[in-house]
Amino acid sequence: MAVTDFFAGEIATELLKQLLVIARKSASCRSSAEQLIAYIRDLLPIIEEIKLTGNELPQHRQRHLDNFSQTLSGGLELTNKVLSSPRWNFYRNIRLAQKMEKLEKNVSRFMEGPIQLHVLADVHHTRMDMAERFDQLNWKLGAMKIGVNGDGGCLGAAVKRVEEEERWCEDNLVNLGCTGLELGKMKVKEMLTGSDHSVVGIHGIGGIGKTTLAREICKDDQIKSHFRVFFLTVSQSPNMEQLKSRIREILLGRSGNVNDNSMELKFGFEAESSSRILLVLDDVWKQSVVEQLLVKAPGCKILVVSRLKFPPSVVDCSYELDLLSENEAMSLFCHFAFGQTSLPLGADEDLVKQVVSECGRLPLALKVIGASLKGQPEMSWTSAKSRLSRGQPLCESHEVQLLERMKMSIDNLSETERMCFLDLGAFPEDKRIPLHILISMWVELHDIPEEEAFAVLVQLSDKNLLTLVKDSRSGDKYSSYYEIYVYQHDVLRDLAIHLSNDGPVNSRRRLLMPRRETGLPREWERNSDEPFNAQVISIHTGEMGEMDWLEMECPKTEVVVLNFSSSQYFLPPFLERMPRLRALILINHNAGNALLHNTAVFSNVTNLRSLWFEKISLPLLPATTTPLKKLQKVSLVLCDIKTVEHSVLGLPFLFPNLSELTLDHCINLTELPGSICEMPALTSLSVTNCDSLEALPAELGRLGSLEILRLSACPSLRGLPAGVGSLERLKYLDVSQCVNMGCLPDKIGGCRSLEKIDMRECPRVRSVPDSVAFLHSLRRVVCDEEAAGLWKQMEKARPGLCQVPQECFTLDWLAE
Repeated sequence: MAVTDFFAGEIATELLKQLLVIARKSASCRSSAEQLIAYIRDLLPIIEEIKLTGNELPQHRQRHLDNFSQTLSGGLELTNKVLSSPRWNFYRNIRLAQKMEKLEKNVSRFMEGPIQLHVLADVHHTRMDMAERFDQLNWKLGAMKIGVNGDGGCLGAAVKRVEEEERWCEDNLVNLGCTGLELGKMKVKEMLTGSDHSVVGIHGIGGIGKTTLAREICKDDQIKSHFRVFFLTVSQSPNMEQLKSRIREILLGRSGNVNDNSMELKFGFEAESSSRILLVLDDVWKQSVVEQLLVKAPGCKILVVSRLKFPPSVVDCSYELDLLSENEAMSLFCHFAFGQTSLPLGADEDLVKQVVSECGRLPLALKVIGASLKGQPEMSWTSAKSRLSRGQPLCESHEVQLLERMKMSIDNLSETERMCFLDLGAFPEDKRIPLHILISMWVELHDIPEEEAFAVLVQLSDKNLLTLVKDSRSGDKYSSYYEIYVYQHDVLRDLAIHLSNDGPVNSRRRLLMPRRETGLPREWERNSDEPFNAQVISIHTGEMGEMDWLEMECPKTEVVVLNFSSSQYFLPPFLERMPRLRALILINHNAGNALLHNTAVFSNVTNLRSLWFEKISLPLLPATTTPLKKLQKVSLVLCDIKTVEHSVLGLPFLFPNLSELTLDHCINLTELPGSICEMPALTSLSVTNCDSLEALPAELGRLGSLEILRLSACPSLRGLPAGVGSLERLKYLDVSQCVNMGCLPDKIGGCRSLEKIDMRECPRVRSVPDSVAFLHSLRRVVCDEEAAGLWKQMEKARPGLCQVPQECFTLDWLAE
């Protein structure tokens, strides 16, 4: 191609026009666009000069220009994609931003290479500082994590969308045409309030909306005025001891263990309005479980929610939730596929009706499949219809067919999104998954940066494949990602497990136990003579002793999730034969804490990077443990730390490169040992809901890398050490619900990088130090209305500095 041909198409001029539009409209690509604009503006005079001279270039130089022509042509196609990409598609926009950066590098390489010396000798350019680019990306991620911009960016928007969808469904229960739900609500209310039935049921196939109906009944004003309502999730793997203890606590107003005989007693309640109780048992799978949990107490009624219809000897009367009508199904599907409750103009009515019909009029299938087809081309719709039509008709005996239909909802996911969805099967049913666990797991498993893991999370939420749930104590505003949890419908969890269990057990990428068992699956035992190639292993059992474990070789395992319910637990010996193990998640679902045995395995997991322990008694590591030099994140939740000086005194030795330490709801933690201040790599220290914590180490200011300090809900903590003012990199300080804290440190103005302070429900803080005037980076203060006046002077210069969240008085969080 001649040089005159190269420039005749005015590729560079057209590309410049597109880049100017991108620089105005696309925040994620603006920096790359601006730099490319600078490069091309420098190129255009040279282009004109070459065109005017008409000279032919030497062949090797012409070849360089031909290659550069292709680069610009590809850039023009890329800019068209950027401008046509919807703002809500965060994951796609991140990928496009990365491609824009690559284009910028290619153009920069051309500008700085040999051609610069021979052809473009007079071109002047500025070199992009890539380190600064990544700093900007990290700042965006950090702002989303701590909620410094008030709405939490894409994550906060996703949480808000889920809340709006819930409100929309509530407000449009009748307007949407879901008369079945409304009729069911009316019928079940009559059973509960207008009859002598003590046990009432709701039954229907999975995904039909049984739990939705039960929750709507619990929110009903008439029901709330008639009963004190308690909602318990039973699940396929019920912890009967905990459930019985919780029921006894509800009925008698005190906690304690419950034996079978005590459950048969008639508790001394009179049938007065103030003592009427409605106990909802959701997601019940077996009749024997219901029989063990039934309580004979005056004034107490029980609502059992199950896929099964139990006999009258167990449940007095039961309401069967029917499938949606054709009109109801169409309205619900259109809402999630098109954002409106009717077919939009231009849509292929016959094709849409066929897809809706193949969804079996199941609300969950309509919701998930509708969201998966949103914005997709007609070819995807046709393909979806064909795949759905190959399934058998849905009925109670065809749970597998429901999963086969739901499978197409993940066909439009990228490979990374699909893998992340399947990872959700590693967690127990009906349990909230802390966002912190999930993000860490995805980062380690799929070698993706945190910002991409967050983008995947938002994509899965947008497609209704998971639900983002905010801690109810955080009020109406997004505060930080530490207050966000992930919840998944049990049908979607079944789908993840169903797809993961495809193929020979030794070749599966995930070894998952769908429910709690007394020991490991027989299938694993039969195949334990060969290595298991799973990257993820999830085990759910009761108490495990040394002889209960199999001899398993797992050379490729990177993540292990151990769920159990007991007071004693012997760690699996095969952990020390996992050379690639990066993340270990240990969760005890028992009422009390568990004592670990065989902690010597930690001497051999030298590649471990993330550790999560829940309801464990410490100390957890022997004194001779080899330092875990790659460990970066440690989270201890609901742990009993009675012997803190023996267990964590050696933290700098055991975890020399630890960057994140989280202690939440830890028992008997009265103070943090001073050795924590000797951990130079620590960037995040979170000590929350520890009611015994009275003091922080005086040398806390030595943590020069610390960026996040969370001390929320520590009522015995009366102040922060003066050294906090020396934390020059600190960005986020959370002292919310520290009700006895008297003031902020006098020298807090030394925290020159501080961007956000959360001081909600700190009634004893009646003034702020004068040094806050030096907090030039401060962008957000979350506080009560009374405390907002303390920041009046700063808010004059920075309007909107203070954010006063709506007060939240719910106690629903206690159930978790």
